[in-house]
Amino acid sequence: GAEMAVLQGDPSKADEFTVRLRMPNGYKIAPHTHPTVENVTVLKGTFFAGMGEQFSEANLKAFQRDAFASIPANHAHYAMARGQTIVQVHGLGPFVLTYVNPADDPTKK
Repeated sequence: GAEMAVLQGDPSKADEFTVRLRMPNGYKIAPHTHPTVENVTVLKGTFFAGMGEQFSEANLKAFQRDAFASIPANHAHYAMARGQTIVQVHGLGPFVLTYVNPADDPTKK
């Protein structure tokens, strides 16, 4: 699956944080929300993101290396990786993922 490394701060606290997420080819992140703004910079690979409560490959937008996206707080979105993909996420915590469908939460499987 995916791997996450904390670079700065404590993502569980209400303070600045920076994390990196490494995803294998084809990795999908199910629709979810965050209580705070999520800022994403693509460092490697192609990161696809879509907005909404249903995962739809037809609605994914491709973000190549060096691309930046800012996702508003509480807006449902989803993602997928093409090739090994590394993104850097930064913002103000807490960094919490709430899955639209709780059964999609990989920590519960």
